[in-house]
Amino acid sequence: MSGNEPDLGDIEKRMDSALDVFRKELVGLRTGRASASLLEPITVEAYGADMPLNQVGTVSVPESRMLTVQVWDKGLVKAVEKAIRNSSLGLNPSVDGQLLRVPLPELSQERRNELVKVAHRYAEQAKVAIRNVRRGGMDQLKRMEKDGDISQDEQRLYADEVEAITKRHVERADELLAQKEQDIIQV
Repeated sequence: MSGNEPDLGDIEKRMDSALDVFRKELVGLRTGRASASLLEPITVEAYGADMPLNQVGTVSVPESRMLTVQVWDKGLVKAVEKAIRNSSLGLNPSVDGQLLRVPLPELSQERRNELVKVAHRYAEQAKVAIRNVRRGGMDQLKRMEKDGDISQDEQRLYADEVEAITKRHVERADELLAQKEQDIIQV
């Protein structure tokens, strides 16, 4: 092989990033159990900017169906309450001084099915992102072959490797989806 090789590590890193985004989206989907990471996607309007909830208070899980948020600045309690209430999670916090109690209601079967559909949509977005990275990598390989940087045989070998990397990442996205689906459906 010649000294001018495509950066397969970069392609894999970008696909890993797509999976990381997918993982973060899945964390935000509610299951039957309380998890401090459930509130991670929520941002609070504080000090003239939107800040992540975990930068204005401490989130903890005192019980399996309860979250608490200890707000550090008394002036932000209302803003945190509003942010949680207005999130798409369907949560209704109650205020006790600087502590917000966030009970997690039982999920109905209908709501569980909706959450599974949302998880599938997130998975499809992740797969599209992974395939876009693959397409970019394949275009790069074709360019390199056309420019004479790599031979046709090398281009095929690299293309096979890019396909293998893509397949691994798509399978990982499917595994993550299956795990989350199990968590959501489990009563």
